Amino acid sequence: MRVVVAEDLFLLRDGLVRLLEAYGFEVVAAVETGPELTRAFAEAEPDVAVVDVRLPPSLTDEGLQCALAARRARPGLPVLVLSQHVEQLYARELLADGTGGIGYLLKDRVFDADQFVDAVRRVAGGGTAMDPQVIQQLLSRRSRDEPMGGLTPREREVIELMAQGRSNAAIAAQLVITERAIAKHTSNILRKLGLAPSDDDNRRVLAVLAYLDRGDRGDTADRPQR
Repeated sequence: MRVVVAEDLFLLRDGLVRLLEAYGFEVVAAVETGPELTRAFAEAEPDVAVVDVRLPPSLTDEGLQCALAARRARPGLPVLVLSQHVEQLYARELLADGTGGIGYLLKDRVFDADQFVDAVRRVAGGGTAMDPQVIQQLLSRRSRDEPMGGLTPREREVIELMAQGRSNAAIAAQLVITERAIAKHTSNILRKLGLAPSDDDNRRVLAVLAYLDRGDRGDTADRPQR
């Protein structure tokens, strides 16, 4: 699997390259600036990209914007974005086109090799990989705006794990209940949130995240800096 890595810190960039290669990925480009990333997308034609939100020369969200531009040019291009802090705006922009192949992780997750590599593979396969802290903030903010469609405490646990991209089997294992119970909770969640039922895990995750994030779209705050 061909991977482009974009990270301005040399030690972290080198570490990402070594980690990915150790797990059998082919790193076809490892760059440190936005313009270099744009060229790498065009020339290397990667299967997936791992991109730091903040890249020179702007050192704001140039990495994210380069990745979004690449996805517009090549719809569905898998991109896993890394950030130092949770910024809900970044998650919102990644989800805006309503397709899969996206991920948003905090950089701390990189130090858990198995978790990070699983996220890369999930995104490369067209799935979603959202950091648990991002999901928690989206859930928390939405619950302040409205009562989450009357979800029960158990349903809130399930929706949080759904939004991370977990399968019904994985959710059932973590919550120590049956897959049948998870399917029932999922059906209730989608019904209460006014979402169409779907057997496609990725579309279900994107639908839930889009709904949770909908309340933030009226914000007029300036773009945050990482």
